[in-house]
Amino acid sequence: MNAKKSKSKNEASQSTTNEVVIEESTINPEPELIAETIGSEEKALTKKSKPQKTKVIRDSFSFPEHDYRKISELKKTCLAAGTHVKKSEILRAGLYLLTQANPDELKKAIENVEKVPTGRPSSATE
Repeated sequence: MNAKKSKSKNEASQSTTNEVVIEESTINPEPELIAETIGSEEKALTKKSKPQKTKVIRDSFSFPEHDYRKISELKKTCLAAGTHVKKSEILRAGLYLLTQANPDELKKAIENVEKVPTGRPSSATE
């Protein structure tokens, strides 16, 4: 009887492994591939719908003190009107207005701007 029992156990273990093999072979991997494909298509669509970020460039400028005060005054004027604005936004708004000007107005505006020496000021530590 022991031989029969052990044989039954072997048969049981073989049938279990056969069942596992059969179950694995009946699994259809296509739904996973379809889901991955749909997911990648959705990502591609969402990438297309996002606006492209504009590259921001950092730079430094030199201003005469009275021009720098004008920026501060413009900021206060905007704040009084209910609009919070940064210095860079004021400068960019000025660029926008200059691009809207005709060539004669642009030339006149450029001529009215005080020329400042380029580069950093020399140190007066001597």
